[in-house]
Amino acid sequence: MIAVTGASGQVGGRVAGLLSVPHTLVVRDPAKVVISDKPTKVAEYRDTEAMAEALRGADTVFLVSGRESAERLAEHRSAVDAAVAAGAERIVYLSFFGAAPDCTFTFGRDHWHTEQYIRATGRRFTFLRDNMYLEMIPRLAGADGVIRGPAGDGRVAAVSYDDIAAAAVAVLTGGAEHDSRTYDLTGPEAFTLREAAAELGLRYEPETVEEAYASRAKYGASAFEVAGWVTSYEAIAAGELAGVTGDVERLTGRVPRSLRDVIAEGIER
Repeated sequence: MIAVTGASGQVGGRVAGLLSVPHTLVVRDPAKVVISDKPTKVAEYRDTEAMAEALRGADTVFLVSGRESAERLAEHRSAVDAAVAAGAERIVYLSFFGAAPDCTFTFGRDHWHTEQYIRATGRRFTFLRDNMYLEMIPRLAGADGVIRGPAGDGRVAAVSYDDIAAAAVAVLTGGAEHDSRTYDLTGPEAFTLREAAAELGLRYEPETVEEAYASRAKYGASAFEVAGWVTSYEAIAAGELAGVTGDVERLTGRVPRSLRDVIAEGIER
């Protein structure tokens, strides 16, 4: 049995919809579940006991990274502890491209620490490190149709939700060949935000890091969240998201979708 966490989200929901083997859905809010004919359990990552109960009976857990919060690493550790307590034999974790203890993207550091915590459990594991979501690129633009940020001329090999989900299903339904493996999931090409803006009929306006923090201050978001937003652009500028791999095609047997493909399908901003 496979337990799919985050099953009401963009990736988890797609994984649940693609799986043809027995699986259960684990969500925070049952009202958001699209697939109604599958067993669904409600639990939050931070509630270790409730998560353990929700995961009981699953030998494999697909652990989608939690929503961004100042306590996300602690919540991830709680979910991992729950998987162990529930008797899961394998954890497939949705991480982030270039996760490292000192990577530029602050949220990427949480992913690296989560990976290390999973390794220490002694359970079988696979890490799926996806690049930035392709579908998020148009949403970087403000109401005036301008994408602003300190990304310079750096490139990003963004990958679609559908390709991430298909790769995850290949791993979840595969065998021991995926154990102790890390897959870097990217799109077929790396592009600059200026190039992306041109494809979208928008405009790209580079900012300095200081300008980026100042322009986002109006949202009144927490400091950790603003740092995450700004450092995602800085990571692009640093070349940390530019690598293109063939892991999606190796896992799914198909070429991953490009930004042009996603635009042609009429993605909403």
